[in-house]
Amino acid sequence: MCGLSLAGLLRARAAAKGTERRATSVIFVELAGGPTHIETYDPKPNAPIEYRGPLGTISTNLPGVQFSELMVQQARIMAKLAVLRAVTHSSSSHGTSAHLTQTGYYLRDPQRRENDMPCAGSITSQLRGPNQIGVPAYVAIPQVMRFGGPAYFGKRFSPFETGGDPAASKFEVNNLSLNASLNLERLSDRRSLLSALDGQRRAADAQGTGAAIDHFSREAFDMVTGDRARRAFQIDAENDTTRDRYGRHTTGQSLLLARRLVEAGVTFVTVRVGGWDDHVQIEQRMKDKGPAYDQGLAALIEDIHERGLNRDVLVVSMGEFGRTPRINANAGRDHWGTLMSVVLAGGGLKVGQIVGSSNDKGETPQDLPYRPENILATIYRHLGIDPQSTFNDFSGRPRYILENRAFVKELI
Repeated sequence: MCGLSLAGLLRARAAAKGTERRATSVIFVELAGGPTHIETYDPKPNAPIEYRGPLGTISTNLPGVQFSELMVQQARIMAKLAVLRAVTHSSSSHGTSAHLTQTGYYLRDPQRRENDMPCAGSITSQLRGPNQIGVPAYVAIPQVMRFGGPAYFGKRFSPFETGGDPAASKFEVNNLSLNASLNLERLSDRRSLLSALDGQRRAADAQGTGAAIDHFSREAFDMVTGDRARRAFQIDAENDTTRDRYGRHTTGQSLLLARRLVEAGVTFVTVRVGGWDDHVQIEQRMKDKGPAYDQGLAALIEDIHERGLNRDVLVVSMGEFGRTPRINANAGRDHWGTLMSVVLAGGGLKVGQIVGSSNDKGETPQDLPYRPENILATIYRHLGIDPQSTFNDFSGRPRYILENRAFVKELI
């Protein structure tokens, strides 16, 4: 059943539009819950205390640019980052906003738990597939993002979820090896049976589709029996120096695993970093999670540069919205779709720059505003996917990958 399912996936991919492209990939870091822009990338040191918040600022290695005091490692490598400080949309609901940032479309029913439209990872899986046979096209660490699903593409374009904690001493990903009762000899016997059945089918095939089925089945067999994926997920194969550099915590090791996966040929990797819904005590909550995120993301970006991957691997870090510019009565910040900051690195982009700005209290965009759809369009451009392509939804209606298809021109 697994082999047949994979063969179906490969057939669908071959039917999709597109030709051979460069082996580009994306690591998408979902800051689930909506990170504060003021306590990360857009501090307001001259604003009244109820706006600037409890944290100080730190200078980056780009003259005149400051981050929040907790973003120490990223400040050190600002020359390798592009920070968009004026990303905006009109929703302050977790569900609606998360669906928008993953798909480019607002969620029609805020109570709905499944995608209305396919997410970027599923679209990549459908149109691009993996960069190397033997690994999945779309992987989620440790689990699928909120609205990181395939919608009308079907479950075969869902991500492969790692589960577990990559920082755990005995981290292991399930379903990457054959069942103990099914050795290679027995699996080959099953493959022979499938070939025999396909042979009978070819005898009656007037259009030559049998040969194509054989091709897809061979590829599916290779994916099941090879060891490329298993080796890619073995994070303990990394040396201690590298693991320490990323940080021996869930965030750092998840980002290290993402780098291993794109090197092995996975095209789209998502890393879900939760805990950013800071309605209360934002100072302590940021001190609890900010340094681990800062260390891990900075290590990832430096690592892809040192390995010569910064042209082919695009890193995007964003949440579903920002936080209210004014501190609330619980010493926290609430949902704020009007303004958020987004970080991009690698992908051959023009980095070492701040794109756009907000007003003096961090309330609204001041110049060069962009929307989440523009971030997605930039991702698709990197992957060689045409966002004007259409697919039929559940009702048979053709839908564009994106309706707002403008990429962030300052980065290109």
